Amino acid sequence: MTYALDAEKIIQRPAAVHLPPAAPAPARTAARTAAVGLSLALAVGITAAPSFASTPLGQGPRTAAPVAAPEGLDRYYHQHLAWGTCMRTPQDTEGRDLDRAGARCADVTVPLDYEDPRGRTITVAVSRLKATDTRHRIGAILLNNGGPGGPAVDSPPVIRKAMKEVGARYDIVGFDPRFVGRSTPLDCGWPVSATWFSAGASRAGFDRQVALSKSLAAKCRAAGASVLPHISTRNTARDMDVIRGALGERKISYLGYSYGTYLGTVYTQMFPGRYDRMVLDGAVGPDAYSPRLLKGTVRENEQALSDWAAWAAERHTTYGLGRSRTAVLATIDRVMAKAARDPLTLGTAPDLHRVDDTHIPMLLFMGIADDTGESRAVLAEQTATLAKAAEGRPAPLSPEFAETLHFTLTGAQSSYGSAQTAIICGDVPAPRDPELYWRDIQRSRAAHPLFGPLVENIGPCAFWNTPREAPTRITHRAPALLVAATGDPRTTYRSSTTLRGQLLGSKLLTLKNANRHALYGEYGNACVDSKVNRYLASGRLPKEDETCVK
Repeated sequence: MTYALDAEKIIQRPAAVHLPPAAPAPARTAARTAAVGLSLALAVGITAAPSFASTPLGQGPRTAAPVAAPEGLDRYYHQHLAWGTCMRTPQDTEGRDLDRAGARCADVTVPLDYEDPRGRTITVAVSRLKATDTRHRIGAILLNNGGPGGPAVDSPPVIRKAMKEVGARYDIVGFDPRFVGRSTPLDCGWPVSATWFSAGASRAGFDRQVALSKSLAAKCRAAGASVLPHISTRNTARDMDVIRGALGERKISYLGYSYGTYLGTVYTQMFPGRYDRMVLDGAVGPDAYSPRLLKGTVRENEQALSDWAAWAAERHTTYGLGRSRTAVLATIDRVMAKAARDPLTLGTAPDLHRVDDTHIPMLLFMGIADDTGESRAVLAEQTATLAKAAEGRPAPLSPEFAETLHFTLTGAQSSYGSAQTAIICGDVPAPRDPELYWRDIQRSRAAHPLFGPLVENIGPCAFWNTPREAPTRITHRAPALLVAATGDPRTTYRSSTTLRGQLLGSKLLTLKNANRHALYGEYGNACVDSKVNRYLASGRLPKEDETCVK
């Protein structure tokens, strides 16, 4: 599944948070690597405006009593969903795998603009694995993998496995949010697939980032000016409620990772009383959510990098990065210094890539969101490749690193970056003055030379139009189970504890001693998985916050 920031997991299945993705695990593709996403170039590409088909709403017999719909939205809430095969073309391996797992897919029609429900419509793709224990069926659970921009149509089989016995009691429903994946698309024709870059070591590097961000924003206005005002978390939450109504559910349960925790929180505030069980894993609170999502994460990322460096030092004979934590970190410093003078050439012909000091911090950032041995080995291999390139010895790229670089340095997944950015920029306004970002970079650089210029850098939201709606604030009680690791380098543990205090009635399940973003069903911690499944089965939150240990 994905995990955003993740990043959400675009690179580990996109996930990220609402953020850059983590380094792709061996069996995952860059297209699905999750929020986790993002990196670089200023090349200009030609873009075609996306088409937005209007899908007629059919009316058919329903298996449940009609669900009350907001005024003017009856035809959306009570539409008949035409469930069928998930495989759209003979080459659609994702759809084929869903079909084999027993899932069925449909398109839900929603208004582009909820203030004009009779106007243009778009579609939101959904998939469903129906409950097999119908006698003890609990209801439907909706999934979001973060990003923003992370798809989840492919996720029901993965979540069914994570849920173990209780999975049979749920209809498990994945959906690709508006303008993501199989839903009505947005592609701004960017030369990059994400936008989380470092400012590098110089003012010249920052100025290039300003120019890139400005050009990316302009491309999105040219490609989708009519739809950008309607791409937001609040409209995705409205789509979720239409999905609930179209499924015939009076209440719906929810599992969200990374940015998906923010989406889930927004849903609880916009539609109180319409949700049942809610699991928010790797939380981002409304007060922390903004286009500058990475601010405040430097310490956690430095700790995660330091812990990885100690791991790599113990394996110096394999990776050659240094025999101590300090030596490994010094290797990274040498790579950065060389890349700041001259871009490094990675790979061998014909698979060549050029990276500089604006790219390397993100490549490292993507690799430290997971402290499992497998992910640490992937990062060590990639860092060894960077070290060789800094010495003028380009080496062949591993398939994983080639995939990561292709995603990061090209527009291969422009649609992912376009949607992710449009959602963030459409939610909360960003500061406009480039000099504000430069001052923040300079203040952070002295103490945090590697990650400071990354987390403080400018992005396209500085050049975006002002959001149509004000950000969501927490005003309603919202019982939910929050899940968090103490060393989460994406959405920090502080963010989860803050949300715990804001969501009255919620409880926090903590995993201690883990530098990991996204836990349930992803990390393999039996304690976390069993406690989440106990809640999903019973609907009863623990009386007090609970703790597991890595």
